[in-house]
Amino acid sequence: MYAVLETGGKQYRVAPGDVIRVEKVGAPGEEIEFSQVLMLVRDDGTALIGSPTVDGAKVKGSVVSHGKAKKIHVFKYKPKVNYRRRYGHRQPYAEVRIEAIEG
Repeated sequence: MYAVLETGGKQYRVAPGDVIRVEKVGAPGEEIEFSQVLMLVRDDGTALIGSPTVDGAKVKGSVVSHGKAKKIHVFKYKPKVNYRRRYGHRQPYAEVRIEAIEG
């Protein structure tokens, strides 16, 4: 059984036992619930497709840890005017272990 859920503006295909990186949510050890389930595929192969979400479907998980992604470097440059700007960004994330899929 697996599901496609949406959180933080992104979609993830998850199954029980998976560990995914999502936008920072909750505290480590906290139980969280995703209700934005877009599609649910059962073990017998039947698929439930929501419009936009599947009614009554939930994905439960627990936050394993928090961290920051690899740094991205941004460089702005305009020719002939001596304009140069350099900065970086590290996006925070939360690792979530999927415990159960209900629906």
